[in-house]
Amino acid sequence: MKIWSQALKMAELTPAERNRYVDFLRAVSILVVIVGHWLIATAYYVDGDVSFGHLLKDQPQTQWLTWLFQVMPIFFIVGGYSNGVSLESAKRKGTGYAEWLAARLNRLVVPLLALVITWAAIALVLRVFGAGTATIQFASQAALIPTWFLAIYIIIVILAPTVYTLWKRFGFLSFSFFVVLAVLTDYAFFAADLRWLGFGNYLWVWLAIHQLGFAWRDKRLGGPVQLLIYSGIGLAALYLLTSKGPYPLAMVGSPDEGLSNTLPPKVTLLALGIFQFGLLLALEGPMNRALASVRLWAAAVLVNSMIMTVYLWHITVMVILVALLYLAGGIGLGAEPGSAAWWLWRPAWIGMLLILLVPLALPLSLFERGGRSTDTRCPSAARQIIGALLLCLGVALLAMFGYGGGPIPNLVIGSLQLDVGSFVLVIVGAAISGLRPRLG
Repeated sequence: MKIWSQALKMAELTPAERNRYVDFLRAVSILVVIVGHWLIATAYYVDGDVSFGHLLKDQPQTQWLTWLFQVMPIFFIVGGYSNGVSLESAKRKGTGYAEWLAARLNRLVVPLLALVITWAAIALVLRVFGAGTATIQFASQAALIPTWFLAIYIIIVILAPTVYTLWKRFGFLSFSFFVVLAVLTDYAFFAADLRWLGFGNYLWVWLAIHQLGFAWRDKRLGGPVQLLIYSGIGLAALYLLTSKGPYPLAMVGSPDEGLSNTLPPKVTLLALGIFQFGLLLALEGPMNRALASVRLWAAAVLVNSMIMTVYLWHITVMVILVALLYLAGGIGLGAEPGSAAWWLWRPAWIGMLLILLVPLALPLSLFERGGRSTDTRCPSAARQIIGALLLCLGVALLAMFGYGGGPIPNLVIGSLQLDVGSFVLVIVGAAISGLRPRLG
């Protein structure tokens, strides 16, 4: 298989000084998120109809599983490490901020555009064939909800040089600064009922976690024993926050009505990240030795070459599979969510989704591996930032409302109502940023 041969070749050429565990954790964290999403989203076919649910709501006793499956903090820590390496490399080569940002945005945004445009086309086709607004909104919002993290991560990337400078100058004080802001934001959220302020933690929580990636790169986190102590402190803090404090147990979604650890983020995610990362980083030494194996490292290289693609499309694949099974008379959807039969069916369910996802992701990953076209001048940093912020707003709206339910008025053409506002924000933002992708 050509792509495996390419991965093997890249693995053999990897410099000895590269920290392979960084790439391994990136791949594993995203794959765990994907499996978690496939597990907690439920579809139940009964009496000729299919109802959609959320395992964490239907079976509250399963909420503790999110302490294992919510690994986005690990991705942001890995992002901090990678951004630190990239910024130092850019400094050595004399690469300016605009050129650095263009390369980072291209890797993140181009695969995203493929998903957004595809679902715009699907929404239009469904509308033309008479599908209701609720159906279009539900399907598209479900498929596009994975894009939420890109909206915030792109902003983190824009700020990365600034927060990296803060890290180099102030060290852990820069981490503590964002932690204090996150704590104060949560206090205002709960004690003063200033719920709108809670959205500030989309920055403060994730920036604090991102700073830990810089600490990892600079080897400022100590040895395995110290890391396990940090992990224990994170676990204790998480337990106290969820058992004695106002925070819900689940670290994913909104299983508790009106309250969530993720919408907007809470300091519980920071405690969770420290708990998980302390454990994982304590294994860095033996894991890097294991990753010296060419085949294991080649597998990590292969997954990382398409990691954004598989993440972005994994819910779309699930929507397609549910639709096909529904049209086939509900085959495979008849077990009640949370029942013994349902749990026994989960390995086969996840296996079928993987079988659908892999052949879809392989060609689409060309957008991710292609890099940025160099046939035009790099846009200015200001232009890229303005475009990226517009794009992030459009992505956030699509993740929240899908096509058909956003706050921007629909475009009416005859009997058709087309929700183009959020879509236009994404496309115009990408155009302003000056993306010039090429297929790899």
